[in-house]
Amino acid sequence: MRDLARYFLWLGTFGFGGPIALVGYMQRDLVDQRHWFTDEEYREGLALAQLAPGPLAAQLAFYLGWVRSRVIGATVVGVAFVLPSLLMVLALSVAYVRFGELTWMRAAFYGIGAAVIALIARSVFKLTKLTLKHDRLLWAVCIVNALVVAWTQTEILWVFLASGVLVLVVRNWPMRPAADGATTSAMLLAGLPSWLTSGIHGPASANVLWKILGFFAKGGAVVFGSGLAIVPFLYGGVVDQFHWLTERQFIDAVAVSMITPGPVVITVAFIGYLTAGVAGALIAAAGVFLPVYVITVVAAPHFKRLQSNARVRAFVAGVTAAATGAIAGSAFVLGRRAIVDVITALIAVVTLALLVRLRKVPEPLLIAAAGILGIIVQR
Repeated sequence: MRDLARYFLWLGTFGFGGPIALVGYMQRDLVDQRHWFTDEEYREGLALAQLAPGPLAAQLAFYLGWVRSRVIGATVVGVAFVLPSLLMVLALSVAYVRFGELTWMRAAFYGIGAAVIALIARSVFKLTKLTLKHDRLLWAVCIVNALVVAWTQTEILWVFLASGVLVLVVRNWPMRPAADGATTSAMLLAGLPSWLTSGIHGPASANVLWKILGFFAKGGAVVFGSGLAIVPFLYGGVVDQFHWLTERQFIDAVAVSMITPGPVVITVAFIGYLTAGVAGALIAAAGVFLPVYVITVVAAPHFKRLQSNARVRAFVAGVTAAATGAIAGSAFVLGRRAIVDVITALIAVVTLALLVRLRKVPEPLLIAAAGILGIIVQR
């Protein structure tokens, strides 16, 4: 367990490239090189990560920890994997709030935002190859969800779930029959220093903290696939529903998740910090990862039976295709805000071309280059 904890601390600190890359690192390091897990254990973990909601890389990490030492293993590995990127995002959040209005930082994010759109577009391409292949039904589900998100600028949960039901029905037709808290919270908050709950709008109330916990826990429980799949869900709630962040601040939040290692979904900590300070960041991170952790611990002992269920696989295939489409739609929505002129359009196009042609180019290097270019152009 000590060796496994050290490995995931290392991966959480230096593991760049998004969920697909992180999953690949785990296979290379833990199965092929160190032989700590068998091919079968790794494949079962990856299958569970694809079948269950939550970010792909974190789900797989939790499962591998569970294989090694059950609940204790899942807990230790989860903390080790998430903690480094959480601390980095907290540091960036503090810097963003303190220096975000400075000209040079706004100029840097001018370039970074455009590069992030290219990174999201590249992730959509990877996910379509991984999850849709040549299945026409899944492609149709993906395209419909992309259009819905692009048109409504938010992810509609019932459309998302209906996609899973549709694939389940089509693949299994004909179907066979299947066997007063607010007052207490305010009192608890009264003893906390104001800086602990202060975001860009000032100290947050108990009601806001409960909303943060509920909203991000819901995101962790219903979003399937890549960590980027949560972006359209977050946009609909954070920007449109609760108005915690502006569109520009939300794009900056996604950018922060791209320039830090570890799970992409850690962007929720940045959003939580801007909304309600350190407490908001910790609550948001706990909210989004807790459902993933619980589902892994509960489902792992019964996974072999669930994995062989054709209806479960069909439903998950549908919602995964829907998530891929939602990411594509969100790339369009965010792109309209980030790509505002010829310069940002060129940054996005060149970044995407480099990602396609030079597959091993480090993504943080591209983000840094885009930020520097933004500062030069805006001077």
